[in-house]
Amino acid sequence: MSPTQHYGVAVVGGGPVGMLLAAELGLHGVRTVVLERHPETVDQPKAGTLHARTVQSLARRGHLPTRRGGRLDQVATTAFHFAGMPGLTIGAPAVEGQPIAGRSQADLERAFERNARDLGVEIRRGHDVVALTQDPRQVEITAEHGDGRRTTLTADYVVGADGARSTVRALAGIRSEEHPPRVAALLGQVRLLDPEGTPPGWNLTPRGWTVINVNPFGYSRVITFDFTGPHADRHAPVTLDELRSTASRIAGHDIPMTDAVFTSRFSDYTRLVHRYRDGRVLLAGDAAHVHFPVGGQGLNLGLQDALNLGWKLALAVRGHAGKDLLDTYHDERHPAGRRVIDNTRAQLALMRPGEETEPLRALFAELLRLDQVGAYLGDMISAQDTAYPSRGGSPWQGRFLPNLPLEIDGADSCVADVLHPGRPVLLLFGDAGEEYARTAAAWGHVVDAVRARAPRPLPWDALLLRPDGYVAWAPPSARADVPDGLRAALREWFGEAADGR
Repeated sequence: MSPTQHYGVAVVGGGPVGMLLAAELGLHGVRTVVLERHPETVDQPKAGTLHARTVQSLARRGHLPTRRGGRLDQVATTAFHFAGMPGLTIGAPAVEGQPIAGRSQADLERAFERNARDLGVEIRRGHDVVALTQDPRQVEITAEHGDGRRTTLTADYVVGADGARSTVRALAGIRSEEHPPRVAALLGQVRLLDPEGTPPGWNLTPRGWTVINVNPFGYSRVITFDFTGPHADRHAPVTLDELRSTASRIAGHDIPMTDAVFTSRFSDYTRLVHRYRDGRVLLAGDAAHVHFPVGGQGLNLGLQDALNLGWKLALAVRGHAGKDLLDTYHDERHPAGRRVIDNTRAQLALMRPGEETEPLRALFAELLRLDQVGAYLGDMISAQDTAYPSRGGSPWQGRFLPNLPLEIDGADSCVADVLHPGRPVLLLFGDAGEEYARTAAAWGHVVDAVRARAPRPLPWDALLLRPDGYVAWAPPSARADVPDGLRAALREWFGEAADGR
C-alpha cells in the first residue's frame, strides 16, 4: 500500500474560487492539491460580472491587466441597476479603469487553473470527497474516483470551495444561519422565435419578473422570478415547456422559444455559516455563503474570499504568520458575506410585485437619482465600501489603497505592479524611509521594502500593504511612530522577527 501523500493545503472544489486560491498558494510555493468532482470545466450561463473591487484586486495580483493612466480625482462610471430598477451608476477611481468587467465564470476557472498548474499545483479532477477528519496536526481526506476507487491524503489545512452543497461544510459539521426560500426562479439558454416581440432586460409585471438578454442571432438567456412560492421540487429538471409557459405567464403574452441548451432552477434561499474557520478547515465562496443572485455579487464575494485567504494560509503553512492571522479571515470576510446577503434580501423585498410595494419602489427610484445615495449603493454593490477592522493607529489601516502612480528606480510604476509577486510590501517615501527600512529588515523573509516616489505629497512616510491591496499599517501621522509602531504591526501580522528582536 502506497504511503499517504501530504500537502500544505488541499482545496476541495475547482471552480473559479478554488482555482484562484490554488494559484495564490502555488505562487508562494505551498504544496497544494485541488480535488474537483467534475472531469472538466462546465460551461454554463452563470455569473459573468466582475465588480470594481474584484477587478482592482485581481489586477493587483496580476490576474487581470493593470490599468495605467487616468487621474485620482477622476471617476470612471458604468450604468447598473438596483433591485431591477435602472438609474444606479457605479463609479471607481479612473486610475483603476472601468468599474465593471465582463468575464464568464468558466473562462475565469480555466485561466486560474492554467496559472495554478504552471505554479506546480496538482489538480485532481474526477475526485469526489467522501470523508474528512481533523486533529490538531492535520486533516485527513478520502476522495472517491469515478471508477469507485478511493484515495486518502492529508494536509496541514483544507479549504472547502465546493459550492452551496459543500461536502466539506457538512463533514466538518460547520453550522449555518439559513432563510428558507420563498421565490421560484428559472434560468434557460434558448433560441427565441420572436426576438423582436420579446421584452428585453428587467421587466416587472403583476405576476413577477422576466430578465431576458435578447440575442436575435443565437441563444438568449431567459430568467423568470415567480413570487407565489418556492419550487415544489428544487431538484426537478426544467423542461422547455415549463420555462416557456412560466415566462409567457409572467410577461402576459406568449414568448415562443425552442432549442434549450441549458436550464436550471434556483431560489432566494440564503445561508451564512457561523464560522469561516473550524480548526484546520476553512470555507470560501458559496460553501460559506449563499444568496439570491441579484446584482452579480456572488462570484465577486467568493473571489475576494480567495484573495483574502490565500496569502494568510501560505504564511501559516510556511510558519511566518502572526498567531491570530488565520482568524482574521473570518473576522474580515464574514461581515462582507453578511452585507451581501442583507442587501440582496433588501433588493428582493423591493422586487416583490404588488400594489403595496409600488410606492416603495417609486421612492427608491427617486433616491437613486441623488448622487450621495447612488454612490453609497454603488460602492456597496461593487464592494468598494469594504474596509477591514483597524488594529489601531492610522485611520488608513484596513482600507484599500488606490492604484497610486509611483516612480521606482527611475521607472514608472504603480501600486498594482508592486503587489504582483504576492508578498506584503512596505512602501517607503521621503527621508524617514531609512529608519523604517532598518526596522523591517528583520522581516525581509516575508516583506519586501520598496522605495518609491509619488507625483504628489502623500500623508505618510511609509505604508505596509497586504498582498490583497489593503493597508496593514500606516503611521498615525507623517514622521510619527518610528519605529515601534511598525515593529509591532510586523510582529502582529507576520510573527517574530528573523533575528528574534
